[in-house]
Amino acid sequence: MTTNDINTRANEFESTIGGVTVHGRAHSLSAWFVVALRLMMGYAFLYSGWDKLTAAEPFSAAGYLTHVTAASPLSGLFHWMGQTPWFVEFVNLAVPWGEFLIGLGLLVGALTRLAAFFGAFMMLMFYFGNWEVAHGFINGDFAYMLVFLAVAAFGAGRILGLDAVIEQYEIDGEALVERYPKLGYVLG
Repeated sequence: MTTNDINTRANEFESTIGGVTVHGRAHSLSAWFVVALRLMMGYAFLYSGWDKLTAAEPFSAAGYLTHVTAASPLSGLFHWMGQTPWFVEFVNLAVPWGEFLIGLGLLVGALTRLAAFFGAFMMLMFYFGNWEVAHGFINGDFAYMLVFLAVAAFGAGRILGLDAVIEQYEIDGEALVERYPKLGYVLG
């Protein structure tokens, strides 16, 4: 297939939640955009984590946690987190290493759904921590959270990623995800 030939056969998907069914048809180029989203978020998080891990001064979340605006619906929780020494120490490790490992997982396409879940969780916490709704409830943190969820939903690790290889790894002649179906929640 040359670059001028576009496969017009569409991929179809459907989902029902709460009695409402949506049906979609993806363009044949959609896979490339899913990979691009995975790689973009992977690079951004890997770089951010690496920058924190290799900084001259150790990463500290205490100031961020204690200075969340009172307008945030979770300001009390953030204040508690910032005033609780063991939790600050946990966050000081979890944020840089979490960003680095999430980014690495997305870049190589391994444990992609797990990485995307934690990336979406981090972006949700950043959304509430960076609370600013002067221009509406949608901001960059919220948008990135949705990108992580899309990467997970589309099984982006199966497209030019290691999850495709990991899922087909055989144990006693049976593919790993067939033997352990729950791995589908973290791979893909």
